[in-house]
Amino acid sequence: MKLAFKLVLLGMCCALAQTAMADESFSAIRGGTVVGHLNTIEKNGTVEIDYDYKSNGRGPTIAETIVLDDAGFPVSWTITGASTFGNKIDERFNRDGELASWTDSTGVGSARIATPTLYVDQGASPWGLGMYARALLAEPDHVLPAFPAGELSLSEGETLSVTGKPGTIKVRVYALSGIGLNPSYVLLDDEKALFAAVWSKFIVIRKGYEGEEARLRGVADRLATERFEVIQKETAHHYEAPVRLRNVRVFDPQTLQMGEPVSIVVSGERISSVEPLDSPTTPGEVVIDGEGGSVIAGLNDMHGHLSSEQALLNIAAGVTSVRDMGNDNPVLDVLIRRIDEGVMAGPRITRSGMIEGKSPFNNNNGILVDSQQTALDAVRWYAARGYWQIKLYNSMNPDWARANAAEAHRLGMRVSGHVPAFSTADAMVDAGYDELTHINQIMLGWVLEPGEDTRTLLRLTALKRLPALDLQSESVQQTLQHIAAKHVAVEPTIGIHERLLLGRNGEVPKSLASIIDNLPVSEQRDARLAWIDSSALGDAEAYEGAWTQILDTLRMMRERGIFLIPGTDMGGSFSLHRELELFAMIGFSNAEVLKRATFDMARYLSRDQSLGSIEKGKLADFLLVPGNPVEDLAAIRQVRMVVKGGTVYFPAEIYPHFGIKPFATSPRVAESAN
Repeated sequence: MKLAFKLVLLGMCCALAQTAMADESFSAIRGGTVVGHLNTIEKNGTVEIDYDYKSNGRGPTIAETIVLDDAGFPVSWTITGASTFGNKIDERFNRDGELASWTDSTGVGSARIATPTLYVDQGASPWGLGMYARALLAEPDHVLPAFPAGELSLSEGETLSVTGKPGTIKVRVYALSGIGLNPSYVLLDDEKALFAAVWSKFIVIRKGYEGEEARLRGVADRLATERFEVIQKETAHHYEAPVRLRNVRVFDPQTLQMGEPVSIVVSGERISSVEPLDSPTTPGEVVIDGEGGSVIAGLNDMHGHLSSEQALLNIAAGVTSVRDMGNDNPVLDVLIRRIDEGVMAGPRITRSGMIEGKSPFNNNNGILVDSQQTALDAVRWYAARGYWQIKLYNSMNPDWARANAAEAHRLGMRVSGHVPAFSTADAMVDAGYDELTHINQIMLGWVLEPGEDTRTLLRLTALKRLPALDLQSESVQQTLQHIAAKHVAVEPTIGIHERLLLGRNGEVPKSLASIIDNLPVSEQRDARLAWIDSSALGDAEAYEGAWTQILDTLRMMRERGIFLIPGTDMGGSFSLHRELELFAMIGFSNAEVLKRATFDMARYLSRDQSLGSIEKGKLADFLLVPGNPVEDLAAIRQVRMVVKGGTVYFPAEIYPHFGIKPFATSPRVAESAN
């Protein structure tokens, strides 16, 4: 870059930094409700940031101090406070001449500065997204290298008019890439000051313009959709002829065995035949060489809160069905329609209708209710729209559960849920639950004192009391017996408890150990961030002991015949692979795990006539892996091909769109075989 141009560019950066620096106040909004704030105070190039929001009884509390140079780049940046689940944040960045250094949850790092480089925070507020955008706008190609690694890029989008109490102004939408698996959407005003950072379910928006939040979330959702529409066009293979997958072994959930090598023929959306390997092809077929790999029916994640960002990654991981356990209902309806129309890739979705009581701690998904009558109205609303079940949540009055369950059953729906605050699993079983969600919701009833409030983070932190619990005690055994006798299913979400209880700053979680090197640097870094604060004396050991107690409880449940359901509450995809490994850890054989994740879940959802196994006439939902997961369950991570409703996907083509290194190669395809 010539010196004259550098000086011009520096002048532009100075102007951007100066015009964008002012005291600012923002509202944090989730589910249409203001749940917190982001406030900044600027003085002499130093920005003080106060960021706090709470939804569903949890959320970050963060204080930042950023010193910016004349070009708008951080010279120093301190970030302190607590993350969503309470983990302490103490992150620091400093630039001294040509040396940059930082400390975050992964440890200490440093690097020489050869060219202008942006430090990407690990635990800061969304205010930094506007800072990144301004710096990138000053670059001719809108690209800059980043610390600790990688690069950030910015794409300009449309200009919008937004109206609020301060008046009507113009803002421009930008897509900021390089921080996570998907772009972040940032809106800047004419002076390049941050107006909003927006996601499909959450927004931080300038105060006075809260009325624009639904429209702007819609803009973010549309931009994400357009991105996934492009990926769908590039990676979804719609063959106009029968597809023959040759030389594969099929897992049979009835015999719990891998069969001898065969060919699977797919025509349209269904399996037209499963044939002996030496069967001749017919003219015009597309032949795919399975090379002796294993074929398993599509996997089920029974606990999702699905978004467009997660939908495609689930397909790439072989997760072709997801039970959504509570969502922004209109947003989910649109997502289902787009998937059904083939505009986007995504799993088959079974909808659960969340019903939550209004309180200072309520979740903002589903329908909020404040009386027995409004709760019953919500049950009827969901039934009229074909929801499979209702899900009752933390803040709902437990006294309403019995009537809600009875009405749901009358209308042909099942009932699942959390244990509402100030109640117990035993009481919800008596009230008519068909299924209990999350193992901690059951076990807390054995260690909480009367009046303790699980609408807060206590429903997580109180787990450190579990090591002192005698699992053979009368209270424990009575609850297990009650669940078993009433044939109530349990969806324990084991993996999320593993991440919660065993995660430590700087350490690779066991759940990601085998795949972390394939993930982008930003994801690898965030994976090493603990969720909860275990720094107090004895807490780390207590949480580890709680994990042991959870596994032992689940082993007892399995032995008692309680029906355990695999669900993640972590987006599915890689998380479901780990969930299934944990099912094996509590006593299921590998073959039983595969059956539970495929045929058993199809039958549980009353879909086993069309899904759950590889048979003639069933829907063509399955995955191909190179190894034998009956012998080594980890083989399910090496997905080479996924078929959903007859559409063929090769994960090796999908993952690069997310910066992920593929886990397996694509099989060979020979079109129009004669």
